[in-house]
Amino acid sequence: MGLVNWEWRGRSAASGMAALLASVAVIALSAPAARAQQATQPAGDQTDQSKKADQEKAVPAGATLLDKILVLSRTGETAIESLASASHVDQEQLDRRMATTPNEMLLGVPGVAAQADARRVSTSINIRGLQDFGRVAVIVDGARQDFQRSDHGTQSTFYIDPELVKSVDVIRGPVANTYGSGAIGGVVFFDTKDASDFLKPEETWAGSVTGRYESNGKGWSTSATGAYRLNENWDVLGNIVYRNYDDYKDGGGDTVKGTGFDVLSGLLKTTIRPTDNSELKLGWVGSSDGWSEISGGVPINDADLKSNTFTARYNITDEDKSWLDLHINTSYNKTNLGLTSLVPLSRFDPITGDSIILPVGSTSTFDVGTAAIDIWNTSRFETGGVAHELTYGGDWVNDDVKTGGTAGGDSFYTPSGKRNVSGAYVQDKLTWEWLEVIAGLRYDNYSLKDGTHETSGDRLSPRITVGVTPFDTPSLSGLQFYGTYAEGYRSPSLTETLISGNHPAGVTFPFLPNPNLKPETGKTVEFGVNYKQNDILEPGDALRIKAAYFNNNVDDYIEGTSFGASFTNPASACPVDWDQLMNNPGYIPICYQYQNFAKAKINGFELEGLYDAGWGYAGLSASITNGHTISYTGVRADLATIPSSQVTAQLGLRFLEDKLTVGGEVQYNGKPKGNAVATDYTLVNAFASYQATDDLKVDFRADNLFDVKYANPLNGSTTVAVYEPGITLKLAATMRFGG
Repeated sequence: MGLVNWEWRGRSAASGMAALLASVAVIALSAPAARAQQATQPAGDQTDQSKKADQEKAVPAGATLLDKILVLSRTGETAIESLASASHVDQEQLDRRMATTPNEMLLGVPGVAAQADARRVSTSINIRGLQDFGRVAVIVDGARQDFQRSDHGTQSTFYIDPELVKSVDVIRGPVANTYGSGAIGGVVFFDTKDASDFLKPEETWAGSVTGRYESNGKGWSTSATGAYRLNENWDVLGNIVYRNYDDYKDGGGDTVKGTGFDVLSGLLKTTIRPTDNSELKLGWVGSSDGWSEISGGVPINDADLKSNTFTARYNITDEDKSWLDLHINTSYNKTNLGLTSLVPLSRFDPITGDSIILPVGSTSTFDVGTAAIDIWNTSRFETGGVAHELTYGGDWVNDDVKTGGTAGGDSFYTPSGKRNVSGAYVQDKLTWEWLEVIAGLRYDNYSLKDGTHETSGDRLSPRITVGVTPFDTPSLSGLQFYGTYAEGYRSPSLTETLISGNHPAGVTFPFLPNPNLKPETGKTVEFGVNYKQNDILEPGDALRIKAAYFNNNVDDYIEGTSFGASFTNPASACPVDWDQLMNNPGYIPICYQYQNFAKAKINGFELEGLYDAGWGYAGLSASITNGHTISYTGVRADLATIPSSQVTAQLGLRFLEDKLTVGGEVQYNGKPKGNAVATDYTLVNAFASYQATDDLKVDFRADNLFDVKYANPLNGSTTVAVYEPGITLKLAATMRFGG
């Protein structure tokens, strides 16, 4: 299957589509009101009675988000049942947030932050102060997203349009050792939409069209979805999304240059059920993005990006065979980024250090392909009254990085090469009355190489979790305590190991490769509490609370480090040709290299709670994270990737027999320790959603209602504008039809 080549972009296309959807919205808003029904959510039991559907159906009507099955779970757990720091964001939440970027999808998820450039489309996720180079495994429909480009700011980014996503699962910490190698920070799993989520039981086909306008950046989003059921065991869904935005204004009213973008994204997925107990999902998710890179307020590069992810997921579960719950996932992700210079660029030759001028039209290319296989099975049985869920499997990931172009240098700063990471694991979840024990062991192996260097390594990583539910009284029967010790293993990336050459512009200094880098080992201790209780204030209401304290020591932590030499004897610290470099007026006597530190010490507290009743819901989440590095000589330094401490409160009220939901969110962000430029700030958002008829839904949202001028502390090191959008009003209408 070839890569899908998306070339449809431009202002004329955006204007035409905007006019079309504006007309649709006007017609829709004139339709008479009728019985409300959420058209985009499952409308009832589907013909495929999978285990997940059965479990979802078993959830009480008053249940909260924490009662939803984690797609990421390999033993069918809900977030509230999980003896780990886990969160679930469902379709209703995503619709309410009207997310334009991945960052907005994760609003209020404790311990999770995002770093992005001013355009906001490419995103790097931070969990508990760890990010980049695979420390957080970002997975879309089972496919790892490993794209990386060396630059100021974010290093590892991924691309997914929120309109294509139906749920997000987050597991924090290295307890997720059944989900692949390297995730010492945690895992974020984006699950895209299925036809069974869109079609009603009596329908053979259905479609929907959404038009949305945003005031800040004055942009339109348009989306069209179509689904068809060929028969009871075969369905297909397609979704296409186009977004076009101008530069936005920050809370001070200043236009932030370089923040506009136009992006076309799509999804195609089919589900085939060969037998009553098996299911095959084949999918593609892609995007085509174009923008101008800004430096000093002037566009310097025209950027063109294409990202394509192909997945095949097969599972077979037989209730009559408790030993069989088999899953086989294969995937391939390809991201191609091309840069074309718009102005002559002053550079230093990466090899000689000589000053050179690159002509207009010089190109740079970054191509990253990631192939992966993930196979596991869960066997369920009992021994002596103890229930076992034994999960065992293995995975393999290959990253193939190719960089080049006429501009030169990219193969040094983002080096070409190949990396293979593989692993195998076994985990047993034992349950006996009030006691639950999870014991696991994972083996990891990696190798990476280019034309000159090659390195490899392996390790065993254990996990042990003990949970107790000590009370049986009605008010305390839902109270559970747990403690965990878990280890994770992250191999160095190609860039961390092989980066070389000289800094490309402004000033010149050498980058040094480090093939002797040691892998990182995360060692986490976590203590947590889960609490669930129904019928507290009124029949059918539900209260869910998760809280945890964690302490994560990352041995041999890898961080980019500059170290100095003297002007009189620069070669004393940096083994490079300083005689050549000193001929350039922009040289400075330092070297830059990724090096190991003895450890990074990170600790913190997280809370997630939700009360849900017929009249509405109220939620509260919080996270406090602190961290620093310690060198092998005992020198302590603040960890630059520690995010803001956050407290997020949410309130939603339901009216008109649940047709109308209105509410808001308040989020306080505290300045991270050691960040000299960050400040405290508080954001207030408001929203309203009205299901006017079975086939018409209208959504409104106001982000940053009080027009606060603020900056994400994680973006403080970027070279582009870092102030976030000021007040942004969003209005959308969705028309649905089917038969």
